[in-house]
Amino acid sequence: MNPLVSPAAAPLLGVNIDHVATLRNARGGGFPDPVRAAQQAVEAGADIITFHLREDRRHIRDADVERLKAVITAPLNFESALAPEMLDIICRVRPQMVCLVPERRQEVTTEGGLDVAGQFDRVRSACARLAGCGCRVSLFIEPSAQQIEASARAGAPCIELHTGAYANAFDAGDDSARQREFDRIVAGLKLGRSLGLQTNAGHGLSLQSTPAIAVLPEVSELHIGHALIGHAVFVGLTQSVRDFQATIASAVATARGR
Repeated sequence: MNPLVSPAAAPLLGVNIDHVATLRNARGGGFPDPVRAAQQAVEAGADIITFHLREDRRHIRDADVERLKAVITAPLNFESALAPEMLDIICRVRPQMVCLVPERRQEVTTEGGLDVAGQFDRVRSACARLAGCGCRVSLFIEPSAQQIEASARAGAPCIELHTGAYANAFDAGDDSARQREFDRIVAGLKLGRSLGLQTNAGHGLSLQSTPAIAVLPEVSELHIGHALIGHAVFVGLTQSVRDFQATIASAVATARGR
């Protein structure tokens, strides 16, 4: 477990800047600049900058990664597939954090968690290699006992539980599905902590669906992208980061009686 993160503290906020790069790439050129967005997010209070260098380079590009490493003072969380090319890049760039995720060319966004149990040897090898490069490794997985236990055996110190199904049910107003997915997340977080893992969460969370996850004492980090960048369209990036941080802090303070 990361000694800098107390389970009693509010979760750290990782801001995913992929969608800024998506907007840039839709028109070509260099605007809006995802690296400038990362700088502004840090200035506004983001604790971590998250980005996903996909194999097809659909949003973040190699040059973005180099610039992020050169100028961003906050920890970088490099999301990556298990592809050998990506592992080579990570070991050259040496970000502070890496989150291994599944990746399919056809998907619009990451669908589901990494199948650690089904490709255990590959994941274990990647965890060992990335740890040797000085990176803290996290595995983006479903809140499944099988996947959580496999992650612990693979040597990853952290897991990030996929909150997409919960967030989708929340947004759809499906209370039964929302409660079912919430219960899975709670059980997964508790299991992960019992196995000595740092437990993080993310995917699909909005200002409205974030509080219930943020108050769970086992959550050390929340990684949020689409909703935060979407909110920024209306209020600006600085205010959007501040709104998410304030929402997290307020929910935690209320839940813990402060």
